[in-house]
Amino acid sequence: MNRAEIDTPHGPAFAELHCAAEGRAGLLLGHGAGGGINAPDLVAATHGATAAGVHVALVEQPYRVAGRRAPAPAAQLDAAWLAVSHRLSTLWFEGLPLLFGGRSSGARVACRTAEEGEAVGVVCLAFPVHPPGKPDKTRQPELDAVHVPTLVVQGESDPFGQPRGAHLREIVRMPGDHSLKKDIPGISRVVEEWLHRILRPLDQLD
Repeated sequence: MNRAEIDTPHGPAFAELHCAAEGRAGLLLGHGAGGGINAPDLVAATHGATAAGVHVALVEQPYRVAGRRAPAPAAQLDAAWLAVSHRLSTLWFEGLPLLFGGRSSGARVACRTAEEGEAVGVVCLAFPVHPPGKPDKTRQPELDAVHVPTLVVQGESDPFGQPRGAHLREIVRMPGDHSLKKDIPGISRVVEEWLHRILRPLDQLD
């Protein structure tokens, strides 16, 4: 397993590489606000992606590398993420299409940066549509701003709400809540199948 420290405008980030046998694309996955890259759903998504022939980089934001649990402001998270994606596009994923993704806060970062980072797809695990009990504070516009194929895996009883489906956006509801721990093999399967579908047209362009 390769690990790399990557300089960003807000301190060093870490990336952990999980290689697929073939390498059709590269997927960057970010963690939740107070969690790390070992969250069960991120591990499951990594297994599904590598089974689909996609290399995965699990990305640890600078605030976590520095030992803080409270997340940095959104603008700092986005800038650090884009710095990591730019570096990894040449360090590990040269010549490959890139996908962005993550769980909860990491999914929001992936959505906000997808256009600037030229991602060809986005994988959202437990997208936090709104804070629990505050449906008026919606983050749905962050999802709506993504114009590439998007997978959202959401717990059926997630207190952070349920996202709306749309053209190019597939919502898969799983048993359980925001942690997405109830059907780990199901997450791997959903991610693998979705990646196969969206990458097939790109494979034919090679």
